[in-house]
Amino acid sequence: MNDVFASAPHCTRTAARPDASPRRYSLAALRSTIASWREQTHFRWELKRISRDNPHLIDDIGLTRRQVEEEIAKLPFWQR
Repeated sequence: MNDVFASAPHCTRTAARPDASPRRYSLAALRSTIASWREQTHFRWELKRISRDNPHLIDDIGLTRRQVEEEIAKLPFWQR
């Protein structure tokens, strides 16, 4: 008979750290993700400012007006 309810090896606690639970993601990975989100938001804010104040600079950075509008649209609605 197949022992379906047996614990999987990756779910068991180690003898060295009996109170440890398995983590899927590290704190460093979470910090990196949040930092990346902040960089993207800052970039979009800058694009919005440039497109409003100096629209001729959009060509200098190699983007089209449509690409800029698509990036600005990714900001939350209360920040647009």
